[in-house]
Amino acid sequence: MKQLICTALAFLATAVVAQPEMVAPNPNLRSEGIPHIPQSLATRVGGYSDFRGHGFVDWHPLRSEMLISHRAAGSNVAQLFLLAKPGAVPERLTDFPEPISGGSFDRVGGRFVIYSRDTGGNEASRIYRLDLDSRASTLLSDPDTRSSFSWNEAGTRLLISSVPLDRTAQGGRRDQIGTTLTLLDPMKLEDRRIIAELPGTGWFDFTFAPDDKSLVVIHYLSRTETEVWRIDVGSGKRERLLPAPDAAAKRATYFGLEYSPDGSRLYVTTTERSEFQQLAEYRFDTRALRFFPSDINWDVKNFALSEDGRRLAAVFNVDGRDELRLFDAASGKELTRPKVPNGQISSIKWHEKRTTELALTLNSPQSPATIFSIDADSGAAQRWTTADTAGVDPASFRDAEIVRWKSFDGRMISGVLTLPPARFTGPRPVIIAIHGGPEAQANVSFNGRFNYLINELGVALLQPNVRGSSGYGSTFLDLDNGVKREDSVKDIGALLDWLPSDPRLDAKRVMVQGGSYGGYMVLASLVHYSGRLRGGIDVVGISDFVSFLGNTESYRRDLRRVEYGDEREPAVRAVLEQISPLANAGRIRAPLLVVHGKNDPRVPVGEAEQIVRKVRDSGVPVWYLVADNEGHGFARKANADFYFYAMVAFIERYLLGG
Repeated sequence: MKQLICTALAFLATAVVAQPEMVAPNPNLRSEGIPHIPQSLATRVGGYSDFRGHGFVDWHPLRSEMLISHRAAGSNVAQLFLLAKPGAVPERLTDFPEPISGGSFDRVGGRFVIYSRDTGGNEASRIYRLDLDSRASTLLSDPDTRSSFSWNEAGTRLLISSVPLDRTAQGGRRDQIGTTLTLLDPMKLEDRRIIAELPGTGWFDFTFAPDDKSLVVIHYLSRTETEVWRIDVGSGKRERLLPAPDAAAKRATYFGLEYSPDGSRLYVTTTERSEFQQLAEYRFDTRALRFFPSDINWDVKNFALSEDGRRLAAVFNVDGRDELRLFDAASGKELTRPKVPNGQISSIKWHEKRTTELALTLNSPQSPATIFSIDADSGAAQRWTTADTAGVDPASFRDAEIVRWKSFDGRMISGVLTLPPARFTGPRPVIIAIHGGPEAQANVSFNGRFNYLINELGVALLQPNVRGSSGYGSTFLDLDNGVKREDSVKDIGALLDWLPSDPRLDAKRVMVQGGSYGGYMVLASLVHYSGRLRGGIDVVGISDFVSFLGNTESYRRDLRRVEYGDEREPAVRAVLEQISPLANAGRIRAPLLVVHGKNDPRVPVGEAEQIVRKVRDSGVPVWYLVADNEGHGFARKANADFYFYAMVAFIERYLLGG
């Protein structure tokens, strides 16, 4: 008997040891319906969850040093660092539990940094001054507003633009709100005054004239209609510059404001005479635009004027790939093209004193975000940072390609396709990853954690630019507006029809994934094409347009009504109710993973809760993950890691299994 007991105990001990170790969600996560995640899965993902690039934020006003954004090893969120020279070890400046990704040096001497920070992803951004000697932070903005900032030209005053928050999803209501402009001395908090009260929201890109007596600003009405206004700093009076008051009724957009050093000209991009954003110069004496000559019929994505006003750097978005070009600002003539590695370019800025030195952030399919500077005279590029890839070698990652298919109305739609390594043979399973916006674009860039799916699981990643995406002209942007919303969903149906024509892709193993508006597209695709899809992953997505428009923060509501339709109009409301995934949840028959942040002000968490309940009522498997300390997306590594583990498990079970 004693021997039998010992044998039984030994067997039980072996069984206990054999139980796989599991990864538990951290206390900020609520997981429903998600199976236990084995530690072995997290180990497999490994370094693919720890790519750590660097983003350029600002130049030091006097020295060749940079303010950069970076997530340090072992850290949960991105913070601000000082980079003294190319290849130097970054010096941490901030250490908060909330992510900090933007800021600006004191323009006079670099004595302090201005930055913004929200709480738990609620986007109620507050403006702070960080003293570099003491590392102490001082609140500069009204804590009950959503604020942004910009410097006057002299660098002595800070303009804070504030919009009140109504927290509509929590029961508040404020349909009529405005934007307050406050000018202050960041070192003397009592020295402040309100210079203007602007009607409504959508005012941004505040740029002071060289004499600081006036400023210009963009007023955003829709993705295909903006205006440029000038505001007198002394009186607060404003006048519209663009479009000209006597201009024809044709809508146009204007972005990116830069004054010439003498204040006589204003550089902008506009669609005034093209489907695409073109570089132009506005002259205050003639009140007319002069357009830069160009051989590229694509959007100017962003641009920057050198401090001496001689050179203008512009990034062109050419069919999803970025090109950096330099121009003589006076003549508009293109200069020698700089030698920039291929990749997606952002955050371009000239140094104030070293006027030939341009900084930028670049990422490519083979590299996370990396900072370079460009010498405008020689065109040479200097690398300042090297991303940490946690032992994974991204140099071997395959480049992306652009694919195209014909949609239901004969219009050609394109997408960015990244195939797995050649060692994966035969037709590959496909994840269709749909971007948000909808006024956004899938570009050729670094795929982050998705590289694990591509390079280790052999999944093809296809990122479509359905109608309504930016980068393909103003007409294309408007093709999904209002009651035409489901035409963009039909573009996904046409993509599913096209997939069998490419022998590299397995049309019988397809899953959809997307965030925000892309989350809506996931749900709508499951409504219409569940029989052709293995599952869907909805991240912070819209499930019902009427409840979304009623509960999104008021600073964005009217702008979203322009895109989706005004739910207060009975005919429009009827269409929105009819096409919303929530009303058609019974047609969703494929498994669903839903991910959301509890503090999301854009797409409140109720959008997730209601679709989860409805789809579960139909007996369909639903995995649900919500984070108490996140907003419109997961900014904290610990949360993003667990979400990705759940995503991999979901893909392995429903896309690759069976």
